[in-house]
Amino acid sequence: MTRAEADQVWRELSVDAMRTGAKPEIVRLAVIVALSRCTGARYGDLLRCTIDSFAPDRGSVVVEHGKLRTVREHPLDDGARLVLDRWFAVRAQLCAELEGSDPRALLLTVHHTHDNGVTVSAGLPITRQGLVLSWRRFIHRTNARHAGLRPPLPTRFEQVRRAWSADLGEAPEAADEEV
Repeated sequence: MTRAEADQVWRELSVDAMRTGAKPEIVRLAVIVALSRCTGARYGDLLRCTIDSFAPDRGSVVVEHGKLRTVREHPLDDGARLVLDRWFAVRAQLCAELEGSDPRALLLTVHHTHDNGVTVSAGLPITRQGLVLSWRRFIHRTNARHAGLRPPLPTRFEQVRRAWSADLGEAPEAADEEV
């Protein structure tokens, strides 16, 4: 995937996330792409992020990268901050329906789902598999909408992430262990 194609995915998601009545899943996907653009983070890195990972003004985020969990602070651009502000509002609505204390995880489920036959309420921390499925749903819908007009987008998020990682000074690595 080229940088231009990855930027097109970001533009589409960020615009859709800011629309009135945007689906929470789209807002969450926009946050994932925004953070990946600014930090080079993979799914696993993003799943470790909590609401405490952000500076008070949301101008930066601390991410634990890789298996060694190397801690780095990354500045966030204006687009990422706008999408994050929107996500925090959506996140608050999701957590309002929960009993007890709010989860600290940044990324939450946006609708009731099932995990090994057990119903999981919206507003609980999402799993890696949940993120993979959410991304693939978005890509399949987008590819269907643009069929015949442009080449299909890759179904693996890692390919999109790598389009930005070179700009962040990240060395090329072996393929991510994405499901």
